[in-house]
Amino acid sequence: MTERKLIRVREVMKTNFDMVNGMATVAEALQQMHHVETKSLIVDKRQDDDEYGMVMLSDISREVLALDRAPERVNIYEIMSKPVISIDPEMDIRYCARLFERFNISRAPVVENRRIIGIVSHTDMVLRGLAKQA
Repeated sequence: MTERKLIRVREVMKTNFDMVNGMATVAEALQQMHHVETKSLIVDKRQDDDEYGMVMLSDISREVLALDRAPERVNIYEIMSKPVISIDPEMDIRYCARLFERFNISRAPVVENRRIIGIVSHTDMVLRGLAKQA
C-alpha cells in the first residue's frame, strides 16, 4: 500500500478573487469583476466584527436575470449568502471535499487570521490536488 501525499487547501486554492461591497448594485459588482474565471463574488465585511458574504453568479442568474429584475436596482446584500462557511488553508483537501459534500456547497473562501486569502472549489481540489497524487 502506498502512502498518500497530504495536499492542503493552500496548495490548490485560487488566490485571485473579486471582492465587492454589499451596498453595490449587481450592475456595479459585475463591472468590478476582474477575473475571467470568477464564478462568485466575495462580499466584504462592513467592520472587523462582521462576517464575509458570498454571491454566486448562479444567484445573480436566479434572483435577477430569471426574475427580470433590473441589475442596477438590486443590491448585492439582497441576494448574498452570509455568513459563509470558510476553510482553513491548512486543511487536507479530502476533509475539505467532505465538508463541501456535507453542506452541499461548491466553493468557499479560504480564511487565515480572519482575512480571505483565496477561494477553493471542487474543481481546484480535483484538478490541482487529486491530479498531483496521480
